[in-house]
Amino acid sequence: MDDKLAVAIAAAPEKVLVEIVKLAQKQGRQGTKGSWKEFLNIYDRKFGSSLSDPVKRSHETLVAFLQTFTEQHDLKFLDYVLQLHSNREVLEQIRKEFPDNESPEQRLVRLTVQHPFYLSKYAFPSYDKDWVVTKLPKKSKLMSSHAIVAVDCEMVLCEDGTDALVRVCVVDHNLQVKLDERVNPCKPVADYRTEITGVAAGDLDELSCSLADIQKSMKKLLRKGTILVGHGLYNDLQALKLDHGRVVDTSFIFKRLDGRPPSLDTLCKAVLGYELRKEGAPHNCVDDACAAMKLVLAKIEHGVDNDIPLNQEDVLETETTKLLLHGIPIDVPSKELNGVFPEKFTVEPKPPKKAHGVQYSALAIFKNSQEAHQAFENLNGRLEKDKNGLEQKMITFKLDTGTTASIYVRKMAHDYSLHKGSLKRRAFQGEDLVDPKKVKTADCDNHMKEIERLKQELRDKDLNQCDNHLKEIERLKQDLSAKDFQISAQDKIISKLKKELEEMKRKRKR
Repeated sequence: MDDKLAVAIAAAPEKVLVEIVKLAQKQGRQGTKGSWKEFLNIYDRKFGSSLSDPVKRSHETLVAFLQTFTEQHDLKFLDYVLQLHSNREVLEQIRKEFPDNESPEQRLVRLTVQHPFYLSKYAFPSYDKDWVVTKLPKKSKLMSSHAIVAVDCEMVLCEDGTDALVRVCVVDHNLQVKLDERVNPCKPVADYRTEITGVAAGDLDELSCSLADIQKSMKKLLRKGTILVGHGLYNDLQALKLDHGRVVDTSFIFKRLDGRPPSLDTLCKAVLGYELRKEGAPHNCVDDACAAMKLVLAKIEHGVDNDIPLNQEDVLETETTKLLLHGIPIDVPSKELNGVFPEKFTVEPKPPKKAHGVQYSALAIFKNSQEAHQAFENLNGRLEKDKNGLEQKMITFKLDTGTTASIYVRKMAHDYSLHKGSLKRRAFQGEDLVDPKKVKTADCDNHMKEIERLKQELRDKDLNQCDNHLKEIERLKQDLSAKDFQISAQDKIISKLKKELEEMKRKRKR
């Protein structure tokens, strides 16, 4: 490690070092003393890896671990993540210097960049070949610029385990299409994800448009610091192999009550008031890019610093119609997932979280919450809970080849959300439902009465028990007195017998 990078690491704030160490763990990076846990076992013989949470480790320990990296690709990674942090700091500094010059669009960029997940999601390997890095404008233009476009991409799964771009669409703030192209992945495809991409085998064979061509077009669209919008935008940038510093991610700037990122479909229903796509319909890049742009425009219109309240009933209803299939081996095509449930549903695959991943996940989307709930209940598998307390089952299902595969099936929301949805539907169907607030009040009154009854019962029980205890004590006292009398009498008899025995011994001696 060169001295400049070593100094930068040592000077970085502890929270940044924690993020870098977590990223290194997630990506399986190792230094000269092994992985993070292996390093701890050597560096700290007292606690070792038993205290492996980077948050609970000192600044000195975090620095010592990161300074064990010597491989060139690891050093580039460290330098890049530190640069991302530096960019965040620059944005904050500019805002403080020119508080009145920050445009609403730039404010959304800053909110995205300052999001807790930004470093982990946007730490791209853009130092690798085939990647394109756009240039940022000067500071003076950075704050006032409000040029903005939205992008959405569709990807297929290739035989080497990576995702490849097959379609890209860009729209401007007027929802006018600026770019809409299909792209030849230029390598063998393992899964076209037709139900999502709308692309089937043979559709891309005659295409001459390559990823490099799309990158050139994107650079033109993003010149002079144009802001790029998207939902889960990091997935699109990964597919485009494009590193752009001015981004707005709608999955970051809108929040659910439980803290989890909302889906684009959920946001369309809860914020924009329309359904993004019909059940079973493939994704449409133009529609998805327009939806992301509409969400940003709604946020600006409502006031960037004002939270737009999401209709939680719509959010819950959307989430409870889905089940998450995860831990799916990469060699299991998404079409095979149709054999997981006998019920009718739509499969929506998700790309692996990292390149060359060995597993991926997918959503099973049902007609309504009840069907999704019943499908989960009918699965044969041990019921358990994930780290967020959501129920899941590990199940085994048969593939078309005759072999079997094991995956996890997890609910997307807690059960109480299903009950709320049921209440909502029953009320809509005309059933008489009591006001929930009144129900809560009545329940509280009943609970208080029950508590008081139990208290009185306990007091009565305690009094009866006290009386019984006193009687028992008196009886024991009497028994003890009688025993004391018996012992006293026995002592007198023994004493008398001893004296008689001594007298008899004396007489014999004479």
